[in-house]
Amino acid sequence: MCAAHLIYFSPTGTTRKIISSIAAGFGANCCNYIDFTLCSESKKEHFSDGIAIIGVPVYAGRVPEVCLERMANYRADNVPTIVVALYGNREYEDALVELRDVVTAHGFNVIAAAAFIGEHSYSTLNSPIAAGRPNSDDLALASGFGKQVAEKIKRNDFSAPEIAGKIPYKERVKFGGVAPETDAELCVCCGKCATVCPMDIITVSDRVTTQADNCIMCCACIKICELEARQFKHPLIAERRQLLITHCSTPKSPEIFL
Repeated sequence: MCAAHLIYFSPTGTTRKIISSIAAGFGANCCNYIDFTLCSESKKEHFSDGIAIIGVPVYAGRVPEVCLERMANYRADNVPTIVVALYGNREYEDALVELRDVVTAHGFNVIAAAAFIGEHSYSTLNSPIAAGRPNSDDLALASGFGKQVAEKIKRNDFSAPEIAGKIPYKERVKFGGVAPETDAELCVCCGKCATVCPMDIITVSDRVTTQADNCIMCCACIKICELEARQFKHPLIAERRQLLITHCSTPKSPEIFL
């Protein structure tokens, strides 16, 4: 099999897990990991061979704006491509068709697509939302999906699938102004939260400060803090979390488009 270019935005690692499983099922002879989660790691790339697997999380039914900005660095010469949207068990809405349209405009040839479920960024131990997703069943399905894509290519079938979603896309929800807070009594200023922040808005010195205006609420800083010093205490997040628990607790299944 050919090489696979794994291109992804994955603040908490769930999107990377899924596209890695797809690549394993596809049987790629080598994998080129292109992680544009951190702004310092986003650089211009041009692809002319192999297969591309492009994965992003879903934020309020759309591809996050920061992903669109960083994906502007990537171009391809009609490379067969799988697009993947990972959402927190609510809805992926128009994110998958938006991702398809964006990468197609950049020269990628989308031949398959999938929407998978990942643990919601607002999920906590006391208030779980799709906790543990993607689970072993999700990863097995992702691997099987990769095998199906490989079989499609063997048939010399590079057709574009019909993908669920609407055009024009739903109105984008604005993020910013709300960010996790740091409990100074628990924090040891280790700096882990700053190293994983996709927006580079966390500064650590003798205390931790966050530029809330640019926060995308991915919660990577919360997930990585072993001391639980980073927390979302804003009532808006508590309200959204409860709505998700009330209306989105029934586990959803991944959807694939070939």
